[in-house]
Amino acid sequence: MRLLGIDPGLRRTGFGLIETGASRAAGAAVYLASGVIRPEPKASEPQRLTELYTEMRQLLAELQPDCAVIERVFVNVNPKSTLSLGQARGVSIAALAAQGIDVHEITPLKVKQSIVGTGRADKAQVAHMVCQLLGLETTPNPDAADALACALAFWHAQGR
Repeated sequence: MRLLGIDPGLRRTGFGLIETGASRAAGAAVYLASGVIRPEPKASEPQRLTELYTEMRQLLAELQPDCAVIERVFVNVNPKSTLSLGQARGVSIAALAAQGIDVHEITPLKVKQSIVGTGRADKAQVAHMVCQLLGLETTPNPDAADALACALAFWHAQGR
């Protein structure tokens, strides 16, 4: 199974693709791809959302995931940031749904607990454990590492 993790954001949306399943070594997930979608920062919010949707659709055509997991929105101190995050998340979900890809959700707390063992882990700890779990020699961008962590945590929650 090709599982796409997504860490949504209006400025940066991380993605990470892993492969799991019977054809792989017992209990192993294999890294396939990761990166960050960065809409034009000087564009208006509607333009950035449109760019995010378009780039997500192109990415899905290229990566061909079987299903996806996206980080659930958390309430932020700044309501405007929370709203922007929710809009980016909605656009990502719409792109996935338009391709007929099943979309699952996971909370940031669940991701950190699954990957690091504590819900208070910081981004560096999550990235380090993603590298360990996937056998990566170089650390991915923090947003891509978070997306890979979403995919790994969801896979772990499914009982491998």
